[in-house]
Amino acid sequence: MLDLHCHSTQSDGSLTPTQLVQEAIAAGLKVLSITDHDTLSGWDEACQAAAGTSLTLVPGVELSTVHNGRSLHILGFYPNRQALEAPLRERVEGRHRRAQQMAENLAALGYPIILPRLSHTMAPGRPHIAAALVAAGYVRSPQEAFERWLGEDKPAYVAYEKFSAVDGIQLLRRCGAVPVWAHPYLFRGGPVPEVLPTLVEAGLMGVEVYHPNHAERDRRRLTAIGQRYGLLITGGSDYHGPSPHGAGLNQLQLALDLLPPLEQGARSLHADQGLDFHLN
Repeated sequence: MLDLHCHSTQSDGSLTPTQLVQEAIAAGLKVLSITDHDTLSGWDEACQAAAGTSLTLVPGVELSTVHNGRSLHILGFYPNRQALEAPLRERVEGRHRRAQQMAENLAALGYPIILPRLSHTMAPGRPHIAAALVAAGYVRSPQEAFERWLGEDKPAYVAYEKFSAVDGIQLLRRCGAVPVWAHPYLFRGGPVPEVLPTLVEAGLMGVEVYHPNHAERDRRRLTAIGQRYGLLITGGSDYHGPSPHGAGLNQLQLALDLLPPLEQGARSLHADQGLDFHLN
């Protein structure tokens, strides 16, 4: 079984990369991709934790972009780390600015918070801000924080700094990463059939068909659309750590058959870009 979408404490997850590897093994996974938001900083720790175990790690990242004025996330698999790290540092700086702006918005609304101190490779995301609101006693749950202030179109929300989905796809490709549209049916900027052609024209190589928020009907539609465009199919739990409401690692029980086409796509992309291909 494999899971190609999860998050550690290096972005907005609650488990360290080491803990995530341990949970993946306990859950019976054979392949895991830690796809933290806009950073590869958990990769070394994850590799050390997985060394000598039955778990294979797939290098990954989840890039934050905007399309039609709405947040659109793009997974990137097998990036050339040396090529991608500098652009990602710029993205982390942008996430710091965004978090500060949201904190200022909350203060103006009468709900001041203290942003958490994170490492230089990390920036607070909305889940961190939601946790701060809970800790301050303003809300009872992170979900309530999103519903009142942090969700898109809510009073404290701040959009990502302008970085288009097209730019994100092209950046990932230049760095050897296979670009895959994450959870398309969570996108609020237009119907999937209308948005997808633009992304494919930009160089999108895959769609995340299997996701906890995709109904079986959505999965069938995405599979058909993906086949029409010759796209790779991926899937994952989008696991952020133990939660009574969130998905669990290996919840989707995805077959290992999804991996070879993804790896082959990455090898071809690296060759096209003149980059060395490394599995770790």
